[in-house]
Amino acid sequence: MMIVRYNPWQEFNNIQRQLDRLFAEDTLSSDVGESRLIKTPAAELHETDNAIYLQIELPGIAAKDLDIQVTENAVSVTGERKNTPKNEEKGVTKSEFYYGKFQRVIPLPAKVQNTQVVADYQDGILHLNLPKIPSEQHKVFKVNLA
Repeated sequence: MMIVRYNPWQEFNNIQRQLDRLFAEDTLSSDVGESRLIKTPAAELHETDNAIYLQIELPGIAAKDLDIQVTENAVSVTGERKNTPKNEEKGVTKSEFYYGKFQRVIPLPAKVQNTQVVADYQDGILHLNLPKIPSEQHKVFKVNLA
């Protein structure tokens, strides 16, 4: 009988290898351009004293295919990238593009005036200027030390 030393980190290594294999596999199904993984657009959030600036990458999506909803606490962007039909008689097409519907809900770090939002969509980037509610603009929390 052989004694084997137990390594608790080995379980994490096994999980990491399984995840690596999952993402290394071809994620394309037999249909051209249909992905099994749901893609969400990347976002960048910048907060100042008066407003929150949000940018979301949405390349290849027309403005008419976007639905943007803003509440005091979150921004929801829903859209669809439509697949253009390809007329190819011979050959095989492999595509890494994602076609289909997506939704991204981004919680905001402060309450905003959702009726005063300014939006701009240029070059596949959605820019949102979200002014803060005046009571949130200069909110200071005092920390008491015991």
